[in-house]
Amino acid sequence: MTQSHQSEIEKIATLIKPTEIVDNLKKIAAAYPGQVVFSTSFSWEDQAISHFIFNNRIDIQVFTLDTGRMFPETYSTWSRTLEKYSRPITAYYPEALSLQHFTEEKGPNSFYDSVENRKLCCHIRKVEPLKRALKGKKVWITGIRAEHSPNRSDMRELEWDGGNAVVKYHPLLSWSTEEVTEFIDKNNIPYNPLHDKGFVSIGCAPCTRAIRPGEDFRAGRWWWEDASKKECGLHVHEIKN
Repeated sequence: MTQSHQSEIEKIATLIKPTEIVDNLKKIAAAYPGQVVFSTSFSWEDQAISHFIFNNRIDIQVFTLDTGRMFPETYSTWSRTLEKYSRPITAYYPEALSLQHFTEEKGPNSFYDSVENRKLCCHIRKVEPLKRALKGKKVWITGIRAEHSPNRSDMRELEWDGGNAVVKYHPLLSWSTEEVTEFIDKNNIPYNPLHDKGFVSIGCAPCTRAIRPGEDFRAGRWWWEDASKKECGLHVHEIKN
């Protein structure tokens, strides 16, 4: 991270205050008009942030990465969110030829065969579309929480993402699952019904299962792989500051 990147983080840090999420989002959007985006996967925490943005008419573009392998329940949550807020959610899709070549050469379920295949599938379906979504942007809002994974316990609300050349802001980083679900219930926010069936981290349908009592939050993602390899590439450029 260069000095200019650090300066950008420090600039945003002066705008935000703990617990004042709506004001923080408004100030960041005003400081970087048209250059702030939020990525949603329609999870509990993402639905809470969408509510902050949509309910307060904050000028932040909300987008999602439609991999083409999402659960029907995820698409239903997407539809119900549009119905509730009447606000647009931009969709980014895999590049057609890359996906076609991948499936023709390796098969539609080849991600089960090797970590290399799985990471290539994630790159085509998620990482490359994300780079298009973030191109030319300054700030990327995420729904990351510290509880999601042990390696996120020492993260900060603001960090530099070198792979995508943006500042990332995690407004719900310190929220507990109980706080998120209480906020969802209190505000009658649509949420993915798979959460009620033991699904915590919800991604593509072939790669996600419910977790068992006592399992880590991420245990249900790519469950056939070693735990140390469970990254899809979206947040691998986290650099502490």
